[in-house]
This record gives sequence, structure tokens and C-alpha cells, in this order.
Amino acid sequence: MNWDLTSYFPEFNGPEMNEFKETLRKDITSLREKATVLMPLDTSTEAEWEEIFVENEDIQVRLSHLSSYVGCLAAADSRNEAYLKEESSLALMKAEFSKLRVELLRAIKDAPDEILSSFTRRQRFSSAQYYLLRLREESRRTMAPDKEVVAADLGVDGIHAWGRLYDTISGKLEFDMVFPDGRRERLPMSQRRSLMEHADRRVRRAAFEGGNDAWQTVEDTAAAALNAISGTRLTLNRHRSVEHFLDIALFQSAITSKTLNAMFEAIFAGIELPRRILRLKAEFMGTKAIAWYDLGAPLALPDQQSPSWEQGKGLVKNSFDRAYPALGGFLQKTFDKRWIDWEPRPGKRPGGFCTGSLLTRESRIFMTYNNSMGDVLTLAHEAGHAFHSHLMRDLRPYARIYPMTLAETASTFGELILTKGLLEDPSISDSQKALILDTEIGHGAIYLLDIPVRYEFEKTLYEERAKGEISVSRFKALMVEAQQRIFGDMLEKGGEDPYFWASKLHFYITGVTFYNFPYTFGFLLSRGLFAMFKKEGPDFLPKYENFLCLTGSDTAENVARRSIGCNLESPEFWAEAIKSLEEPLKQLESLKLDLPKSP
Repeated sequence: MNWDLTSYFPEFNGPEMNEFKETLRKDITSLREKATVLMPLDTSTEAEWEEIFVENEDIQVRLSHLSSYVGCLAAADSRNEAYLKEESSLALMKAEFSKLRVELLRAIKDAPDEILSSFTRRQRFSSAQYYLLRLREESRRTMAPDKEVVAADLGVDGIHAWGRLYDTISGKLEFDMVFPDGRRERLPMSQRRSLMEHADRRVRRAAFEGGNDAWQTVEDTAAAALNAISGTRLTLNRHRSVEHFLDIALFQSAITSKTLNAMFEAIFAGIELPRRILRLKAEFMGTKAIAWYDLGAPLALPDQQSPSWEQGKGLVKNSFDRAYPALGGFLQKTFDKRWIDWEPRPGKRPGGFCTGSLLTRESRIFMTYNNSMGDVLTLAHEAGHAFHSHLMRDLRPYARIYPMTLAETASTFGELILTKGLLEDPSISDSQKALILDTEIGHGAIYLLDIPVRYEFEKTLYEERAKGEISVSRFKALMVEAQQRIFGDMLEKGGEDPYFWASKLHFYITGVTFYNFPYTFGFLLSRGLFAMFKKEGPDFLPKYENFLCLTGSDTAENVARRSIGCNLESPEFWAEAIKSLEEPLKQLESLKLDLPKSP
């Protein structure tokens, strides 16, 4: 592994780690026993519940520490059986913590408003009122405590086990890559994404077809997992009197349905803009439309470079330094302290993420760097996440828990800083700048077309899953139908990806539902923020940092209103953010590029 994890524990399963786990396990059990015998919150139990909520915060900090550590190990080496076993053990501990949470929810579920108001105003909760009010809202969607305890127990070997199974399969899955020169290589699935961003369309198509051949071998397992995960959620929703499956996604994202509808109203009203982006991409390739494997295709420029890891680090660092020195200084810290696992190797899980410990207040970045500009962008994206956590490091833990919608804002802002820096760098050639513009608008097309495909697919998935299990052939049909509907005539006939439901990890994440629209939300919100940054210059950055620091203390709508004065429930806000792609699109359209046509 490239990263240094010793600040978590000196060694895996060493005495420090084992003592930490044992103490944590005992503390969870002990606190749950205290909470179980207490009557719900009233004037006579306020002080005791206060103590329990404060102790729960400390346990949450330590559990995040252990969870982040084990997650790092298992992602970096998914073939290590000891790490996988530890993941299973951690799932049991999380189930016990969930039972403790059941007691917290029971405490405040039926408490009169005046009692709850008095409780949240206690001095020790001076910066945790929003967290407590979120718990109150969550409590209104709970079953009886004994049923919630059973659900937590069953989750270990049920819904979460299916998620772990998918992680294991995807981490071990390999595919046969047949290069244009006839060379054949067996590669881990984690390297497929970069090959599908290759300038040579033949390479992209080979990676796409070889990867889907591999996913076909595990399609029944993937379908069983997706059926189990979605079916379990629907069953729990029914018993918890959740009216609609999207209610949970909206709550987890800390947004209203009005905001979500406003965003999609703007997207579908302006859908011709991302389709124009794909039309230009097809024109550059010499085709009438694009295939799914062309989504991440770069311009086939003659002097295109494949930046090494050191070069990629330098590109991000220099861009951050010029536009946002504090962000550049933080990135250097991640390099110096070895917080990034980046090298490609067998056994790594696909994808990238940023994780962190509430205890050490440090982050770790997981990615697979395959010498592409897309990987450079991933580094900037994940560094944005890490910087977000860094800015919040001195807030109390209850105020450092923020939704994915706002998390993805910080990461995409990092991408935009990188893009701005590269375009302003005098050492970057015009053709390289064309590549950067193409990457910027290409990502726009993905956020405005690909992500809505995932959202529309998942909505239909839950609607049909409520009537019974879904077959492999139906999963494929639903995915193809969603792709054709959203992309329109810009998706080549026969160029759909019928296995995207199987290959996309996000559908199998069990802790969060609808792990898709928050990406588009964050992308567009960050473009709105970035437009303010370009207009106001460095004076905007304190507002931006205030925005990030508020993300765990209010709804997304209120955070935006309080920090930058934006109305997220207005389609106009989202429409303006979408229109910001017009400028880079026109810049690229105006360039007279002599590109080789795709074979």
C-alpha cells in the first residue's frame, strides 16, 4: 500500500488495535444497557439522557476511526482474508451501535416539543441542535424499538452482507483485455475505467466488451445482491410507515423534494446543452453519435501526454497553489504524510473515495492512478473532500456529519480549481488546453446525462421491485431504456451498456440509498459557487469556507441561503449553473482541431 495508516494503529490486529476494539465494544454495550432502562425524555430524565447523548458522540468518534481503518485495508487489498474477516466483525459492532441508536431515537420520538426544545438548549448541546433535530425527524420513521433491534441484527447477515459480497466480487473480478495489436492481458476490474478513457476508441471498446464479458459471469450474483438490497429497504420502509422510497434519500441528502424537483426540472429543460457536448465529441471522433464507452473519451490529440503520478501531483498542486493557496498547502500535507493509496495493482477495489477518522481528524484518499487526465481530476476531486473535512476538524463531531449533496460540492469545486489552474498555466500548450476544456464539458455531460440515467434507473428499480424480484434480463432492459431515454439520439444504437447496473458500485452501497443525484447536485452547486469565485476573487473564499463549515449544522437549502444567499428550491439557480457550461463548450467549438478519426 502507498498510504501510511500507522496513525490509526501501529499494526493490524496488534495489541493497540485489539485493546481499542475491546474497549469500544464494552462501551457500546454498557451505554446501551444504561439507555435501555431509562424512560423516554422528560423533565425527570433530561440530565441522564444528556450524559448518554454525549457519551454516544464519543463512541461515534471511535467507531468512525476503526471503520475508516478497516475500510482502507479492505479496499486496498480485497484478497486479504484477514481484512475481509475484520470487515465482517466490524459489521457486528456497527449493528450493536445501531441498537444503541435505537434507544436514542426512542428517547426523543414522542417527547413533547417543549421538552425537546429545552433538551436541545442545554449547554453541552450548544452546537449540536441540528443533529438532535435530525434524530427527531428520523425517529418519526422508526418501528417499535424491539423490531429495530431485530432489523439491526438481521442487517449484518442480510442487506450489509450482500453489499460486502459485491465488494468482494468486484475487488477480485478480472477481465481479458485484447489490445488493438492483438496483445491479450488479464487485468483487475479496477483498471477498466482508465482504459475506457483512452484516446484510442479501439482500446475503449475492448475494455468495455472485455469488462462486460467478465460481469456477465457474475450477473446472477449481482442481480441477487441488488434484489436483496432493494427488497430489504422496501420491506423496512413499509414497516416504518415510510410513504415513498425517495423520502429516505431526501432525508439522507438533507434536501426537500422541491429542491430535487427544481434541479431535475432545470436539467430536463436544458438537456440539449449536454447533448450538444456529446454531438461535438462525436464530431471530433468522426461518428454520428457516441457509445457508452465513449463518455470518458479524451480528444485524440497528437501530443497528448500520459502524466505520471509525480506529474499528476504537480498539475493539481500548482493549480491549487495559484488559485487557492490554502488548498494547495493542504494537498502538500497529504503528500508529505502519505495519505493517498494510488498505484494500480491486483486486488484493489474499483473506484475512488475519501475517508477519515473523527478521532485523529485525518483523511485518507483511495484511487487507482493509471496515468490519465481523468485520474488527475480524481485526485483533485478527492482532495476537495479531504479539505472539507480539514476545515471542519475543530467542530464537535455531531457538527461534522454532513450529507452527500454538500460533500460532493467540495470535491467538484476542487476539480474546477484544477481546471482553472491548467487553463491559466502558460506552460500548457493550446492542444492540452483543448483537452482540458473537453474534460470539463465532458464531465458536465456525465453529470447531466449519465447521473440522471442512474437516478431514473434506480427509481424504476424500486417501483418494479415492490411487485417482486427482478430478473437479470429485466435489469439489463431497464438500464438500456433509461440510457436511450436520457441520451436521445446522441447514444449510438447498440452502444448502450446493459451491464451498467452490475458494474456500478454505487447501486450496492448499503448505507446510503440513491447514491447518484447528489453528484449532479454537488456538481451544479459547485459551478454556482465557482461562478461567484471568478466574479469576487479571493474575497469569496471565506464565504466558501463558511459554507463548508456549516454543512453539518443545517439543511442544504439553509446552508446555501445563510452562506452565499442562494435559493436551491428555485429552478433558475440550477438553470444558471447548467448554462455555465456554454462558455467552455463555445471555446472548444471555436478551436480548429485536426484530429484523427476513430477507426
